[in-house]
Amino acid sequence: MKQPASIALVVLNIVLLSFILASNIGSTDANAANNADDVKPGPVSIKILPVKLPKYVDFAGEVVPLDIFDVRERLDREMQVNAFWHSNSLAMFKLKNRSFPLIERILKEEGLPEDFKYLALAESGLKNVISPSKAAGVWQFLEGTGSNFGLEINEEVDERFHLEKATRAACTYLKTTKAEFGSWALAAAAYNMGNNGLRKIMEGQKMTSYFDLYLNEETSRYVFRIIALKEIFNSPKQYGFYLESEDLYDAIPTRTVVVDTAVNDLATFAIEQGTNYKMVKLLNPWLRSNKLTNAIGKKYAIELPK
Repeated sequence: MKQPASIALVVLNIVLLSFILASNIGSTDANAANNADDVKPGPVSIKILPVKLPKYVDFAGEVVPLDIFDVRERLDREMQVNAFWHSNSLAMFKLKNRSFPLIERILKEEGLPEDFKYLALAESGLKNVISPSKAAGVWQFLEGTGSNFGLEINEEVDERFHLEKATRAACTYLKTTKAEFGSWALAAAAYNMGNNGLRKIMEGQKMTSYFDLYLNEETSRYVFRIIALKEIFNSPKQYGFYLESEDLYDAIPTRTVVVDTAVNDLATFAIEQGTNYKMVKLLNPWLRSNKLTNAIGKKYAIELPK
């Protein structure tokens, strides 16, 4: 057992040591704070400038009134978003080389302005995607709308994923809405929000121009996104996109086989045709099953690699 004097000496040493440590920590913290105040930021390695709006813009031949402040700012927003969303825009640049020629040809045949190819770009990025609301394909048709405009949609066949047929259905839809609402901009807005919704808004606000309507966030931005994509894709270098021809995805050479009977197994069918199941599905995304029952003897054109 230690003597009381020894114990007192030990306690005193502990107290002194604690005081010294606390003083050093405080001094260190103060020096760190002072040093932090002295640190100056280094030079910025990049310079980010906003893209400039063109002085004149039209959509499908209809002038966009940039003299209206909110119209100008809404377009400005979409121009900045799409010009600086590099990964997404580059992916679309690569895909357009494969899809635009077919879409442009059909738009011309159907009598629609070529600008509507950018609606498909805005809807899906030219990919066969399915939205949270179950809209599908490049043109993003809902099942009911697609069926109403002549697309076959069932468990085995979904022509919303057939680019040519879906493009023609979209053309019919847009011509119908243009006839009702009187402008291509309103036809595009109706494509986004539906005819009934747009009709009610126009009647309630007593306006007949898309650019004069107070709309929900999505539809308010929709036409401007199409216009922004048109501007960027028409003048890519002006917005910083430099792509060589070898950067783009080429059209895939195919041959067509017409079937009017059942295909019980697509894998077997593919092998018999000198290819494989993967290629059949990639070239014919409208085939949604591993078979094609075809009970009524309908003719289906199946694309196969040359």
